[in-house]
Amino acid sequence: MRYTLLDRITVLEPGKRIEAIKGLSLSEEYLGDHFPLFPVMPGVFMLEALTQASAWLIRASEGFAHSLVLLEEARNVKYADFVGPGQLLIVRAEILSQDGNTTKLQVVGMVGENTVVSARLVMRRSNLAETQPNRKPTDLQLIRHLRQLFEVLCTVPA
Repeated sequence: MRYTLLDRITVLEPGKRIEAIKGLSLSEEYLGDHFPLFPVMPGVFMLEALTQASAWLIRASEGFAHSLVLLEEARNVKYADFVGPGQLLIVRAEILSQDGNTTKLQVVGMVGENTVVSARLVMRRSNLAETQPNRKPTDLQLIRHLRQLFEVLCTVPA
């Protein structure tokens, strides 16, 4: 199953930073198992929310030039607190540097004024057609789909 772990992009400065939100609801399917008597967002999902925000920032910064923007490395990941039902996870990502096909970002997840997760991410950008030229139509289809999803998520002009 694939999860979209952001509800809204609320701040976007292409090439610089992004802010997005995720409202955690008790109806989230995975909370039934994590944990039944103490439901909290799994740490890996917090990291995935940071990764998704970073990918949206990169896509918007490059005019959706790449069909794939994937996590290559997560460094210095620190979990400081839980995110529970009824809480709003605010995700912020800032581009630190970019070269070749990689982008380095500083990311943080907050609940109110409290940091609950932070990391430095290295994201890799690519297209399927770079290694398989016959996959260019797939790249175009993925990019079209990502642009449509971005239109739904982003509440600010890019």
